[in-house]
Amino acid sequence: MYILRDRNQGFAGQSEIVMDVSSKQAIETGSFAPWALTLWPPGSIRVVDWNIDRGLQLSGIVEFLASAQPDLITLQEVDINARRTHRLNVAREIAQKLQMNYVFGLEFQELTQGSRSSPAYHGQATLSPWSLSNPRVLRFKRQSSFWRPRWYLPEIEPFQERIGGRIALVSEVNIGGRRLISYNLHLESRGDNELRRSQLLECLDDAEQYKSTFPIILAGDLNLNVARTTASSDISRAQFRNVFAEQQVRTTPPKSLLDRGSVIDWVFTRGPVVARQPRVHESVSASDHYPLSVTLTFT
Repeated sequence: MYILRDRNQGFAGQSEIVMDVSSKQAIETGSFAPWALTLWPPGSIRVVDWNIDRGLQLSGIVEFLASAQPDLITLQEVDINARRTHRLNVAREIAQKLQMNYVFGLEFQELTQGSRSSPAYHGQATLSPWSLSNPRVLRFKRQSSFWRPRWYLPEIEPFQERIGGRIALVSEVNIGGRRLISYNLHLESRGDNELRRSQLLECLDDAEQYKSTFPIILAGDLNLNVARTTASSDISRAQFRNVFAEQQVRTTPPKSLLDRGSVIDWVFTRGPVVARQPRVHESVSASDHYPLSVTLTFT
């Protein structure tokens, strides 16, 4: 258990959250967006989804996000207090630099990246200059046992021993009085497609609690090519639309001469919203995934 304190000098409030991987609701929030008067909600917003590879190349990540000028950012693989990312709270660093509000959802305690007195964490972060409220963690019922600590393995980086499990981070975004539900996903990288599909189905089932009049965006690193699996039918049955259905563009770069990269990052929408200008930014090299962007127009 580790207490994370969010000190937002000059902005609203402070938060003190107990990050306990045994808890289903392990969340940190922070507010760095300056106050602004909005007379009417915008007709559209820009969204960026990105697995940022822990934040290892933080300056490049911030540079791209600043240039993209997004209204909503969903990030996967975000570090807090890990050796590999210089003990930084990566979500808070990005939020401060971009002057945004943020929510961090705890996925794993990284046993090889911290210590008992100073634990390291890993998870998802959702950021926006708009207000974020009612955040919660949906920790999937089915998990891989691959990351589980074992007594005979040393706590060193190659083994990546962890405590916790894959999650979806759910947040409500108040866009000038208009409510948008955001699901920020990271499905299991170990195991088979049936495991990943079951985790995706938990998100789709959870989204049924929201009326069809609420716009929903579901985005993240799914670790599977949705278009080539039965998950595509699951998404359609749940009345979600695949924003990148017409673009089979790789979302990870090639790892070798024989590797062409993978199509594993996706964005889906439901409700009164239309997705336009979907793009995979293949020129951005600040992570082992490419960022995805899309413009959402409210109808």
